[in-house]
Amino acid sequence: MKVTETNIEGCFIIEPKVFEDSRGYFFESYNLEVFNNMLEQSINFIQDNESFSVKGTLRGLHYQEGEYAQAKLVRVIEGEVLDIAVDIRENSPTFGEHVSLILSGENKKQLFVPRGFAHGFVVLSNTALFSYKCDNFYNKDSECGIIYNDSELNIDWKLNNEELVISEKDKILPTLKNAIL
Repeated sequence: MKVTETNIEGCFIIEPKVFEDSRGYFFESYNLEVFNNMLEQSINFIQDNESFSVKGTLRGLHYQEGEYAQAKLVRVIEGEVLDIAVDIRENSPTFGEHVSLILSGENKKQLFVPRGFAHGFVVLSNTALFSYKCDNFYNKDSECGIIYNDSELNIDWKLNNEELVISEKDKILPTLKNAIL
């Protein structure tokens, strides 16, 4: 596996080694020992989630706060998404900055999103099957979010507003400034 640190400390792009032949392909998408050695830290994923979405679906920007904060390892099994991770660690030199990466079933890239980040994605293909591991359980009372179109974040979601399919819950999320205060 190839691991590349992004412009934000602690957030990594992971590219597995894919073995292809006339029958198809094989790759190891996750190995606890290899993963922890690569990142030089101990992450214990305890929950796997999967979502299926149609083109234009924007999910995010979500995070859990306090003792229920989550690190995530995200990937796309089928289709293509633009994945976004926003640094919301208050004392971080990159607070408010984001990582933007195309994840697809074709490129097989993964993104490790550490605790202290808001996360979201938008589906660029007709449909997408999105999978992610979490190192903490979901807790509804700790659920938080940041509005996707916060002008201070200046995220280019690659689609026009008219193409976006957003839940009512995500449409009323606060800006980063109002979420963190």
